[in-house]
Order: sequence, then structure tokens, then C-alpha cells
Amino acid sequence: MASMVDSPILQVTGVDFVRGGAAILSAIALTVRPGEHWALLGPNGAGKTTLLKMVGAYEHPTRGAVEVLGHRLGRVDMRELRTAIGHVDPRHNPPYPLTAHEVVLTGLTNTPDLKQRWSPAAADIAEADRLIDLLGLTRRRDARWPTMSQGERGRALIARALMPKPRLLLLDEPATGLDVGGREQLIERIDRLQAAHPELASVLVTHHLEELPPGTTHAMLLRQGRTVAQGPVDKVLTSDNISDCFDHPIRLTRTDGRWQVRSGGDSVGARP
Repeated sequence: MASMVDSPILQVTGVDFVRGGAAILSAIALTVRPGEHWALLGPNGAGKTTLLKMVGAYEHPTRGAVEVLGHRLGRVDMRELRTAIGHVDPRHNPPYPLTAHEVVLTGLTNTPDLKQRWSPAAADIAEADRLIDLLGLTRRRDARWPTMSQGERGRALIARALMPKPRLLLLDEPATGLDVGGREQLIERIDRLQAAHPELASVLVTHHLEELPPGTTHAMLLRQGRTVAQGPVDKVLTSDNISDCFDHPIRLTRTDGRWQVRSGGDSVGARP
């Protein structure tokens, strides 16, 4: 058992990603273990989404190695591997006006729509209801997709991604486009989810530090495809590191587990 817990869920070693002659990622290394919650931060165009796609088994590295759940990309069926990864795609859209409950159930078949001649077992329906409750959607269980708010849809997609019981959850800018109420609900529910699934590892991409859940354990800062800093969150998320990463003097504070950002101006001072 111990070896299973110690073995990384994700291991990225010496990864470069080149597209059209341009280096999108250079010399990236990352190790994610069970129960760790990583934030992938950086300005637009830093390579965050490309790295997340690689980790989600949607892209191959140009050089280097990516191992997900012990399987090395390039030596394994990518589609099969994806079933063990909960990839939350905020652009997912069911082809028919399914209910929230039905959308969550499609996570089992990994299809946009409910599969014909497929009916979920009682245990599957119970699990969908448990996840719907965990993500604060019980009152909206039977609401149809077009009538749901963007925040409700986002939380339904997280529940959908968790249906196959993945060991790794990938979130690509989950709070984009949400109003402050929707954002706070999302963050609160991600926090509950992390507490309810202690073995689950996650990687969340954002460029807004205010969107990080309090349960974030580790962070990686990317700038122009390179790592600025990475490791335990309190060591990485400092005013100096964030100022370097975003190329602007930034003052970072943390209150009740949440981060606040303001322009540092001359007060950063100590920065070379």
C-alpha cells in the first residue's frame, strides 16, 4: 500500500513542446502525488493550457517524458488513459438539453450524450446524486442545461469528471466568466470536494490568484514556457515570484487561506 501512495500520479521530466518551430514549453519538470492540489499560474500565453493538455493525455511532448498514473505517453492508448483522468472542459456542451443529473451520468460513458441502450445502475445514479450534492446542485438536479447558470454548469462538469472515480482532476480556468457569487460558490465546493476525496490529486490552471481554493498545496509559475518557481504553495506564492512571473511589481497577501493581489508600485522596493 505504501508504495502506491508514494508513487507519483503525474511525472513530467525534461519536457519541451514545439509547435510550428516555436517553443511553447521548455525544460518542464513536475511531480504530482496523491492528495496534492497544484495551481498552474502564469500570464496569457505562458504555456499553461498546453501543459494541462499534455498531462490530460491530449498532446505528446516534443521531447522529454510524461507519465500519468504510471503510464508513459507514447507507449499507451491515450483514450484509455483519459478515462482515468477527470478533465473538466469548460467548453463542453451536450448536444441535447440534458438535465444536470444526465450530464453528470455521461461522465461514466465519456460521451456528450447519454448512450443509446445504456442505462445506469442504481449505484451509478446514487454516485451521481452524491456528487451533485457535494457540488451544491441538489436543487438543480433536474434542471435542463440551457436553463442553468454558467456557475451551475461548471460545477456539474466537475461532478461529471468525477463519475469514473479518477485519481487526477484537471481544471482549466474553471472560474472564467463567473460573477463573484458564482466564483465563491465554485471555490467553496472545490474545497469541500478536496476534503471528501483525500487521495484525489488536482491541477488547476488560472492567471487569477484570487481564484485559488484555500486547499491549494503546491504551485508552479510559468512564464514564456519556462518555470519561474515551483513547490509548496507558501514558498512559491511570494510577492517577488509573482512579480517576476507577471512582469509587474505585485504585492501578494493571504487571508483565511485566500490570496489577494495589488500593484506593488515602489513599495516592493527590495526587488532587484
